[in-house]
Amino acid sequence: MMTVKEISELTGISVRTLHYYDEIGLFAPTEKSEAGYRLYDDKALEDLQQILFFREFDIPLKEIKAVMENPDLDRNQILQMQKNMLIAKKTRMERLISSIDDILKGENRMDFAVFSKTEMEEMFQVMLEHMPEDMKELSIKEFGSIEQWKEHYMEVVSREEMQKNYAKVVEWYGGKEEYLSAVKNPVSKEVADSYMKRIEVILEKMITKIG
Repeated sequence: MMTVKEISELTGISVRTLHYYDEIGLFAPTEKSEAGYRLYDDKALEDLQQILFFREFDIPLKEIKAVMENPDLDRNQILQMQKNMLIAKKTRMERLISSIDDILKGENRMDFAVFSKTEMEEMFQVMLEHMPEDMKELSIKEFGSIEQWKEHYMEVVSREEMQKNYAKVVEWYGGKEEYLSAVKNPVSKEVADSYMKRIEVILEKMITKIG
């Protein structure tokens, strides 16, 4: 068993942060000593490693907790999810490196696009189909028509900043195909809620013309 101080020294995570993780139910000690000290075994350390990995992708603690506690996901599934996220990030980084090489050769400009025009049109259609009727009516009223709404949507999601945001979402899902599949075919409520929180702000910006 390791104490919270030993865990802190081993991982570089402050004792205060580890205490906070315990308070919110994200990372609880294996047991407590008679004196009330937190103690952790090897399994707990493995859980912490997975938590820290997700944090490397800037995933909120609440979402990490939802994934770690999801009964539909076992250890191997979570590891596979993390592997897919790494592969997606590796692919994106290789594409950016290639773009930089082209710039250095004077052949091209940096391209941050994640989704093609066809994919973005498909995403709009999926969003339209799954949107509550009252919200859809408000949006149509605001933009004048579905076509004008779509034009605004395409303009917004094509921006470099938005594509960078989508790059993070794609990493979270493990790839574009996985993301598009999840949007079109929602999984369990808990996992779906966790995933959708990653794009709620983006969708709200599109709908209300913010950003």
